[in-house]
Formats: sequence, C-alpha cells, structure tokens
Amino acid sequence: MIEIDGITKIYGETPVVDNVTLTVDPGTICVVVGTSGSGKTTLMRMINRLVEPTSGTIRIDGEDTRNVPAYELRRRIGYAIQGHGLFPHRSVGQNIATVPKLLGWDKPRIANRVDELMDLFQLDPAQFRDRLPNELSGGQQQRVGVARALAAEPNILLMDEPYGALDPVIRAKAQEDLLAIQRRFKTTIVLVTHDMEEAIHLGSKIAVMDKGKLLQYDVPQQIIARPATPFVAELIGTSERPFRLLSLGRVADHIEPGEATGTPLDAGVSLRDAYAELLWSGRPALPVTRDGAVVGQVTLAQLSRLAARPQ
Repeated sequence: MIEIDGITKIYGETPVVDNVTLTVDPGTICVVVGTSGSGKTTLMRMINRLVEPTSGTIRIDGEDTRNVPAYELRRRIGYAIQGHGLFPHRSVGQNIATVPKLLGWDKPRIANRVDELMDLFQLDPAQFRDRLPNELSGGQQQRVGVARALAAEPNILLMDEPYGALDPVIRAKAQEDLLAIQRRFKTTIVLVTHDMEEAIHLGSKIAVMDKGKLLQYDVPQQIIARPATPFVAELIGTSERPFRLLSLGRVADHIEPGEATGTPLDAGVSLRDAYAELLWSGRPALPVTRDGAVVGQVTLAQLSRLAARPQ
C-alpha cells in the first residue's frame, strides 16, 4: 500500500504539488493524469525520492519512506520511463539484469529471471538476449525497459509516460501486455500519463491533477459519470463520455439469449468495440462467440442503454 499524506513540493515560491493526499491499494493500478505542468510526474518521483518533498509524508506498507536510505528505496521500486532509458552499450540481458546484480543475486537466479521476463514480453531469449538496444524496434525497447523495472520482483512499479513515444498499434499492445503482467504478479503500479483514454483503460483508480492540486481521485466509472470539476469534464471530453463508459465493459458480461446474423463478435471484446461494429454493420444485433462457439447475441438497444449516464 502507498499512502500519500498531505504531500507538497515547492520550487522557489511555486507549489508544483500542493497538499496531495491519496492511497494506492496493493495490487492495483493508480493512473495520475493531467496536462503538462500539473505536477503529476513530480508527485510520482516523490514516491521513490527522486524528488524530496517539501512537506508531508509518504508511507509504503506503513513505513515512512524517509526512514529508508534513498538508494535502498529505489532498488525496491521498479521505475520505467518514456523512451525506455536503456543503457545503450549493454545488451538486452544485461539491461534487464541491472538491479538484481546490484542486489547481489547469484548468476543462475539472474539468468533465470532475465529469461522469464523476456518470455513474458514475447522476446525470445535466444534471439534477443545479446542484442544491443539500437538493434530493437521502439516497441521492443519499451518492453525491455518495463522488464528491467520488474526484474528484481518489486511490489511497486512507477511508470512515467511509458508509452508516449509509441505509435497507436504498438501502444495498444504494450498496454495489454502491462495489464496481463500486472494480473500475474499483482504489482502495485503508479502510472503517469496525459492521455485520459489510457488512464481509463489501465487505471483501477484515476487521480486527476491540475496546477499541483488533486482535483479528483476515483474509479474510472465515477470519473466519467461524475467529474468533480469542469477541468475534469474537459479532460474526459463531453462527446466521448458514452464511448469511454462502454470501453470499461466486456461483451462477455452482457450476452443475451437469442440468435443473430452477421460477423460474430468475440466475448472478450469491449462494449465500445461491439457498439462500433453494430453501428457499422447496420444490424440490431450480432452473434457472440466464446472459444469458437456461438453463445448468444449482443444488441444495439442494450449497449445504447449501457452508454447512458449511470443513475
């Protein structure tokens, strides 16, 4: 658990983070979203003390982070940044092994962990372990950056706009990989982004910041349906609210009995994608499949109801 209690950072006379209080539950993803200069990255960097707070307290599992030497704290916390930050003259395997080596792991344990993570990120160890970062694509470099951050089995992972430099297709795949790996390891993640769609897709809870202040901290459904301020509503986008709401659900949870014609939808797709396909096909319903077998239908009428603001 990460407890941020009245945390403030002042540069000169300007508070860049102003009395922020929030709690990140274990095994969840907290996404901090805001425009440039909102204080979101500074807030995140105070968790691992890359930036020292002016006032306030941060506790990890009940322990005040000021009571832990900064270098030791940082070795306990994974950190992934935009543009991957890989060491250019070290191989992929050596990059991933950085923190375990600092912690004194033995060579077999390090090698096993490197190969485990490379397999998880769909990077064949035999093919990629000895390559240099400049021999990888941008998406592959980013995967190595996240693998390095997870190498020492941290309970907490901090991610500073990790996917900002990726094209939309690679970015979507990287987001799905992160969700799958987070479910596997139960890592507590704090991720900073300026992209509200990314925040809604990844976040168990979303913290919206502006000018150093925390404007709202809640689950995505509440952020979308009940924005606390006009600025939060602007970030969500008035015209996008129904579609963002649908993006949180899966067809599997809203299958109706009955038969429909047309191209089947997989039960795992989002309600937003299903709604788009229904509109594009011009059909009132489409069949739904699970493991290749038709299990029911999803209807345009039902999705239209689900897209309405919750009461």
